[in-house]
Amino acid sequence: MIPEFHRPIRIDQIGEGETRQHITADADERRRLMGRFGLLALDSLAADYSLRRDAAGIVATGRLTAQVAQPCVASGEPVPESVDEPFTLRFLPEGSVEGGEFELDDEAMDTMFYAGASIDLGEAAAETLALALDPYPRSPHAEEALRAAGVLKEEEAGPLSALGGLKDLLKK
Repeated sequence: MIPEFHRPIRIDQIGEGETRQHITADADERRRLMGRFGLLALDSLAADYSLRRDAAGIVATGRLTAQVAQPCVASGEPVPESVDEPFTLRFLPEGSVEGGEFELDDEAMDTMFYAGASIDLGEAAAETLALALDPYPRSPHAEEALRAAGVLKEEEAGPLSALGGLKDLLKK
């Protein structure tokens, strides 16, 4: 299956030095990524890559930028967000790590596996975006929406507040 944002680059096009790539998602790709990630808007998505070979595979460093809107976790209202995320990724051939496990060291980075003779910079950008998104976006009206739904604040719902009714029962 071809991903929503597909920008393959052949491994043999990455020479001994550094190879630079700039990718941008078009309107249709952004629309499909909105569906995949449950976004209300994805107005822009771009990534700049610097690719180089190393002993294990391909190392990509760069920066991802995007303009998104996610639904507020409490009210569903759009929560706009500007994403500006530096990244370092290592692309390894599938099956190059025995049992799918490997040791992380001081230079650990996110790892993506590839099959065939190319890596997909678009899918790498999409996954980087997913990791950079706020997992609990809140609009300015989130607090009142939660209050209206009967959700207590953390300090109101603490472990001792649950015992408040027990104190009254013991007095009887």
